[in-house]
Amino acid sequence: MADEPLVLGIETSCDETGVGIVRGHTLLADAVASSVDEHARFGGVVPEVASRAHLEAMVPTIQRALKEAGVAASDLDGIAVTAGPGLAGALLVGVSAAKAYAYALGKPLYGVNHLASHICVDQLEHGPLPEPTMALLVSGGHSSLLLAPDITADVRPLGSTIDDAAGEAFDKIARVLNLGFPGGPVIDRIAREGNPDAIAFPRGLTGPRDAAYDFSFSGLKTAVARWIEAKRAAGEEVPVADVSASFQEAVVDVLTRKAVRACKDEGVEHLMIGGGVAANSRLRAMAERRCEDAGITLRVPRPKLCTDNGAMVAALGAEMVARGRSASAWDLSADSSLPVTDPHVPDPDADARGHADGDADGHPHSHSHSHTHSHDHVHEVSRKNLYA
Repeated sequence: MADEPLVLGIETSCDETGVGIVRGHTLLADAVASSVDEHARFGGVVPEVASRAHLEAMVPTIQRALKEAGVAASDLDGIAVTAGPGLAGALLVGVSAAKAYAYALGKPLYGVNHLASHICVDQLEHGPLPEPTMALLVSGGHSSLLLAPDITADVRPLGSTIDDAAGEAFDKIARVLNLGFPGGPVIDRIAREGNPDAIAFPRGLTGPRDAAYDFSFSGLKTAVARWIEAKRAAGEEVPVADVSASFQEAVVDVLTRKAVRACKDEGVEHLMIGGGVAANSRLRAMAERRCEDAGITLRVPRPKLCTDNGAMVAALGAEMVARGRSASAWDLSADSSLPVTDPHVPDPDADARGHADGDADGHPHSHSHSHTHSHDHVHEVSRKNLYA
């Protein structure tokens, strides 16, 4: 274990300041500071509020993670940070902090992809990812089916949402039902008391001519809202539990059906489910049943690792170090629309320095715990003063 890379990861793509520390595939610390309560009265995340919350929480959360892991900042082998996708201002706070720490410590910087990180975090729960792995990522901003032959270099999008993401639909229906924000957890809880077959809500993009792996929840959201409005207009009581259960069933039915179909079509024997909605109990249960029936191995991290967190970023960063992927340049920028086909943002000039930094063929050296990163451009005074 001592020979495995020790990496700190910073996640600030939305409303949670996450800092994780990972050694190889072992999670040492997972510190999170959430600003969700500050957004609740607005019924959704306010980007400026999130950015300011990240600024306030960043240093204390990093210090808490280092203390929890029992390591010093100088012990780290690298700093990883979510470079995108996400809210531009929120991402910028995380990227700026990661650059500052990496620069002062003289450590390599790895700007990584938020979606690829959600896949890689499963290594902390179930060990190395099979190659290839099929991933269903479901959150407030994303509903994606991804094929990952190599999580550090080759992630292929098969399908995604064409309108509302699944988590976004949960939030909007919760708002119509006056259940508060965020909507996912409360709908999941209330749905347990309802009948999932009570109301036949539509399943979007499941017709024979529809895109096989794309998702659409806008029509479902509208259908549920109109059903509720009709009940209220007629002076009837809205059966909240039945509506919640039927709506949730429509969402997870489509998600799991398409994910299993993708596995069969691509000949992949493993399905990983990640993202905040992966914490949904009904999604987990239906996916488990359908995967078992199809002979597919299901991998779902524990709920805390499904939501946005720094551990997932550290996990992908550690994998980058272990596989000798090139670090990011110091002018790394936040990219709110970073494509999932870019698992990380390497230094564009790294290839030109290949012979200097790697072996005779320009390949990067494999990781060992004794390796050093001198970074001549880092001021020794800054390093000693800030992080002795």
